[in-house]
Amino acid sequence: MTGEAPISVLIVDDQPLVRRGLSLILSPDPAFEVVGEAEDGERAVAAALRLRPDVVVMDIRMPVLDGVGATEELARVLPECRVLALSTFDMDEYVVSALRAGAHGFLPKDVSPEELATAIRTVHAGEAAVAPRLLTRLISAYVRAPAPAAAPTAPVVVAGAELTPREVEVWRLMATGLDNAAIALAMEISQSTVKNHITSLFGKLDVRDRAQAVIAAYETGLVTARTPD
Repeated sequence: MTGEAPISVLIVDDQPLVRRGLSLILSPDPAFEVVGEAEDGERAVAAALRLRPDVVVMDIRMPVLDGVGATEELARVLPECRVLALSTFDMDEYVVSALRAGAHGFLPKDVSPEELATAIRTVHAGEAAVAPRLLTRLISAYVRAPAPAAAPTAPVVVAGAELTPREVEVWRLMATGLDNAAIALAMEISQSTVKNHITSLFGKLDVRDRAQAVIAAYETGLVTARTPD
């Protein structure tokens, strides 16, 4: 035992069987404490305000108030609470909306128990739990950019923030699905330098995590969706 408090989890899904299954997966692990369940987004927000969970595992498509609306409300009233979005489908436009609204990660419902546990730990740590290439596929499918952007040779301004050419290139490579190690290799710089550029980017773009930064890259036209083969 490490002495650390378990991660408290609220499970939200309109299907009782799914809620029960997720609870059965997490409850035996001392690293997690399932503190409650809810069957729609409205009840999820009320339960989160009452129970103050560390992480909400949130279904996207629900009655009364869907997961996108609930995520947006939680980001407003309980920003310290992390949301992990769930969807039946790998490619779901609602997932992009949930990430925009403030979700810290996304999982399809057919993931393994180990993947679920890892994702909850990741979002609890404040990081984005979305596989980089799955994130790029989602966003390129459902976010449309106004026009391709040329590679910059001087500082550029995005949403009032001045970005250096190096920052823009890190942003561009991030948006194509590369992780930090691959970005460092492509740019022939260290991973610590990549992390510094990313931290600066997040602040200048006023985004919370990698997912929102990639969405912004498509929305501003820095990168554009490729036509399917």
